Amino acid sequence: MRNRKARESGLSAFQARITAPPTLRQHTIGAMERVMETVRLDLWLWAARFFKTRALAKHAIETGKVEVGGQRAKPARAVRLGDPLRVVRGEEIFEVEVAGLSGTRGPARVAQALYVESEASRDARLERLAKLRAERAGYRPPEQRPDKRARRLIRALGDLDAS
Repeated sequence: MRNRKARESGLSAFQARITAPPTLRQHTIGAMERVMETVRLDLWLWAARFFKTRALAKHAIETGKVEVGGQRAKPARAVRLGDPLRVVRGEEIFEVEVAGLSGTRGPARVAQALYVESEASRDARLERLAKLRAERAGYRPPEQRPDKRARRLIRALGDLDAS
């Protein structure tokens, strides 16, 4: 059908394609600009250095460790400026707001400019880390491997439950 219209207007098929009506061109340009205003969630998490690889970011999103606006998201979800995110990474919980968009991973200083962490989130995260460090401070691993006598004692203590 396109070729018939091109023949009727005296244009080649290629010329007919590139001379689209202005409203259509404006619509596609507007859509392209909207696409530039968003980034995939897994790509943004990787660029903001929350995860080392996009695969790890995708796995975290799929297992429910990342929420956007209080709801679970999919890896391809579009992230926009101002979106609130909750990211759980190991023992750390980040509650951040998207302050910048990037699809490329850059230096740490650039990555930190992509989000703003709330003061309450930062304080709670640091407090939780301090508590974990204090709990670990009481345990001291042995400086060397147990010798033959100590191994026999350990094995004998383990056998108490069996009898």
